[in-house]
Amino acid sequence: MTNEDPKVIVGIDTHADTHHVAVITDYGKHLADQKFLAVGSGYREIAEYITEYGPVSAVGIEGTGSYGAELARVLAKEGFEIREVNRANRAHRRLHGKSDPIDAYQAAESVLAQRGTSTPKTRDGYVEALRVLRTARTSASKARTAVLAQISAVLTAAPEAIRAKYRGQTSPARAKAMAATRPTGDSADPAVATAVTLKRMGTRHQYLSTEIEQTDAELAGIVAEHAQALMEINGVGTAVASQLLVTIGDNPERLASEAQFAALTGTAPIPASSGKTTRHRLSRGGDRSANAAIHRIVLVRMSKDQRTRDYVDKRTGDGKGKLEIMRCLKRYVAREIYRCLRNPRPAPATNDLRPRRRALGLSQVRVARELGTWPSAISRLERSQSRDPDLSSRYREWLEEQPKISA
Repeated sequence: MTNEDPKVIVGIDTHADTHHVAVITDYGKHLADQKFLAVGSGYREIAEYITEYGPVSAVGIEGTGSYGAELARVLAKEGFEIREVNRANRAHRRLHGKSDPIDAYQAAESVLAQRGTSTPKTRDGYVEALRVLRTARTSASKARTAVLAQISAVLTAAPEAIRAKYRGQTSPARAKAMAATRPTGDSADPAVATAVTLKRMGTRHQYLSTEIEQTDAELAGIVAEHAQALMEINGVGTAVASQLLVTIGDNPERLASEAQFAALTGTAPIPASSGKTTRHRLSRGGDRSANAAIHRIVLVRMSKDQRTRDYVDKRTGDGKGKLEIMRCLKRYVAREIYRCLRNPRPAPATNDLRPRRRALGLSQVRVARELGTWPSAISRLERSQSRDPDLSSRYREWLEEQPKISA
């Protein structure tokens, strides 16, 4: 291979067990294709195979968020430019058919034509950890909701003696009381079987609640450490912040403009004009989970933020409806979030706290007791392993108030 060799473009159709690789020239000529196993050795073979035909200008991969995730990571570490390729449209498949080689060549041709491609998420940082944790929390939350519905269904047809025991209680309190019962007797008795079933459902509810609380604590710790500036936006909590971070990914630079972020989150205005009417409507596209997160921010601000409430009153006076006003607000929120994500503020330095504490002869246990927190939180703060502006500010002010040890 010489420096004068023409560059090639690679397309990869990914599956659970195998990946099909196709290579074309930079003017569209098909060169070769081959199938590889979707394992570590197969990824290394792919990296060697695609360089046999010349310098690789780009690699287009279908499914970088699923079957092709690890392959994309491996090839990116090898220095290849990775492009995520959308699935071929149905019209193209009706005309040209479908097979692994066809799909692989189609992926390469999409990269060549710069059609239907985007920069994939790197999936190698703290945002990927947030995504995995949110997956666990979502499934646990859905399961807990299902358990509460099942408890209500069982109670509806339960004997009156059992129904009376839990009447007037909230669903969580009822589940907790059921988990604490100790039913005994013959399981062939409908009343005993009902009591046993309710205890098991209540225990399951308690377990799922504990799992959700633990996951929430882990999410809060990651967000507080890496995206404290996002948490400071009005209306943003841990759930909203983690979802927005997952949407944009570990490499926010892949979104080149604020308009792209608005389109990704489904907050970009969609023209809906006709005749003499000029207006826009809500977008139904984009990441709906991110759109729901921004919608939640808007609802919080409409309820508690005076500036937002004044804006709503003004636009209502202009004849705008609620949906139209919320569409505008969601676009403003998307702009604010994008600027925060692309221009994060550096974490305030906290490495001066430990030397100052030691100079005063104070222990972490005493500091934690005075500030109403745990010694481990003080330790993480002193080592800059966590971000907590409120705690660090109170800690610094408290140190200023302590008498210095005389020589």
